[in-house]
Amino acid sequence: METLWIGLMAGGVFLLLVLLQVILHSKRPVRKALGGMAAGWGALLAVNLAGMLTGVFLPLSPLVLGTASVAGVPGVTMLLLLDLLMK
Repeated sequence: METLWIGLMAGGVFLLLVLLQVILHSKRPVRKALGGMAAGWGALLAVNLAGMLTGVFLPLSPLVLGTASVAGVPGVTMLLLLDLLMK
């Protein structure tokens, strides 16, 4: 049941990103939304892989994944700064 709920939230976020791209008159709104989400997830993956060397990890949670999906690379950077400030 929880997996279904997370899937519905992820789908809703994706539809909101596509709607935002349509409002901004993008030529390829779905591709841009997927590209932004992939860039955020890639940045999150890079941070966690580099964490083996640096000791800085971002835990995978719905909040972190949502921030990486919606805000992309700047969102992951913000999460890193918040993580460093809170320690």
